[in-house]
Amino acid sequence: MLTVHHLENSRSQRILWLLEELGVDYQIKRYARDKTTNLAPPELKAVHPLGKSPVITDGDVTVAESGLIVEYLIEKYGNGRLAPAVGTPEHLQYRYWLHYAEGTIMPLLLISLILNRIETAPLPFFLKPVAKKIAAKARDGYAGPNIKLNLDYLEGILSKSPWLCGDAMTGADIMLSFPIEAAATRTNLEHDYPALLAYKKKLQALPAYQRGIEKGGTYAY
Repeated sequence: MLTVHHLENSRSQRILWLLEELGVDYQIKRYARDKTTNLAPPELKAVHPLGKSPVITDGDVTVAESGLIVEYLIEKYGNGRLAPAVGTPEHLQYRYWLHYAEGTIMPLLLISLILNRIETAPLPFFLKPVAKKIAAKARDGYAGPNIKLNLDYLEGILSKSPWLCGDAMTGADIMLSFPIEAAATRTNLEHDYPALLAYKKKLQALPAYQRGIEKGGTYAY
């Protein structure tokens, strides 16, 4: 039996959605975050040495990293679904977006989250202004402009195409869903990025997405 080692409020929600799209039988092993640190529990290290989610076990095979899990599941269980044919321009585009989701845009959003936590962290009164100034400088000089650059880029792509790789949804759209949902909590998609907002709503309305939420639980970003 394929098992998704599912950490609450994490990227593993995408894997549940993908499995629902593919119609694969699977089971969920749930893990709760530490109430103080918000980190994954040490039990996950029994599955993979890094102790992070998502990770799946499929028989004797253990697969970690969201992008690799998506590729593995589609190649093994997709039967031609959710990935363009190998050798086509669309397939190269598909692989680009798979890597882009975690390799380019998600690190920027994580940096933004960390900077926000620095600004709001409880600190001695004489350190708080210094921390806020450093965080603001990093946001204004690096994180903010680069997030805008990427959201502008995606807005342009999705203004011209219903999906990342043309007329059909692929695993790349599933991969990009989490960064877009995270971006929606930090930017004004409704005002600034109407194509991205419509794309997010379209993804979240899919029956398989909804089934994944029902099984995995709602999550925060």
